[in-house]
Amino acid sequence: MTHAPPPGRARVWSGRLGLLLAGLAVGALTFLLALQVRAGSGGGTTTVAPSGDAVASAPAPDPTTAAPEPEVTETAPPPPLAGLTVAVDPGHNGGNGANPLTVNAPVPDGRGGTKACNTVGASTDAGYPEHAFTWDVAGRLAARLAELGAVVVLTRPDDAGVGPCVDARGRLPQEEGADLLVSLHANGTSDRRAHGFFAIVADPPVHGAQGEPSVALAHDLVAALGAAGFAPSSTVAADDGPLQRRADLATLNHAERPAVMLELGEMRNPDEAAVMESEEGRQRYADAVAAGITAWAGADG
Repeated sequence: MTHAPPPGRARVWSGRLGLLLAGLAVGALTFLLALQVRAGSGGGTTTVAPSGDAVASAPAPDPTTAAPEPEVTETAPPPPLAGLTVAVDPGHNGGNGANPLTVNAPVPDGRGGTKACNTVGASTDAGYPEHAFTWDVAGRLAARLAELGAVVVLTRPDDAGVGPCVDARGRLPQEEGADLLVSLHANGTSDRRAHGFFAIVADPPVHGAQGEPSVALAHDLVAALGAAGFAPSSTVAADDGPLQRRADLATLNHAERPAVMLELGEMRNPDEAAVMESEEGRQRYADAVAAGITAWAGADG
């Protein structure tokens, strides 16, 4: 015989069954929502933050988008005298006058004879010496040439020594691998009316570089001095300008590179002496010589 459960116990079991079914329904709904969240839409992903809020991440990169082109850096052109080595010879020296035995000793002149090692040089009426003038102009010239990219070698390290002798000065370009030699001087004509600059080349040439290459260098130097406002010599004239051709200058005879001696002016002419004695005037000389070398290097290159 079957007994029916008491009415109270039936209600308890009925309630528990209802709770169980409700829990299963909530769990199924949560599972379906989770599937929808993971599916997302299109090319990115979506993450659910700990707070329960949905946070969209950055979209995936588009492989068809081109990478930015690298920046192009322009390279500055080389200076005009890059690769050029210039030998600069400041004429005479500050200790020559006190050492006559040394400066008067004979040395080879480059043509089979001899020449005095060196000389004292000229001076202005005020006593400004040629060796000081050429040393100062050489320093300014060396600085300007270096700015233009050249390597500069000097035949003497200061203005207090003796020599070097003229043959050693002429050999310096080839010994130092220089491309040219410019020897700086100032003339000492006794006639104070004489004025102006001139250039000198070795003639007849002992080496091939003393021929047309040296003449071309002389022309460019003469042109640059004229363009800078300096007057050409009133006593030296040639068909191709203020240019002397001489065989007796050992510095030029020994050079195996294009070589020119410049007499930048007359030290006993009062007007030119005033220019030489001024810093501004010496800078003008240096800038003009640098311009002549630059012109020659451009044409030669």
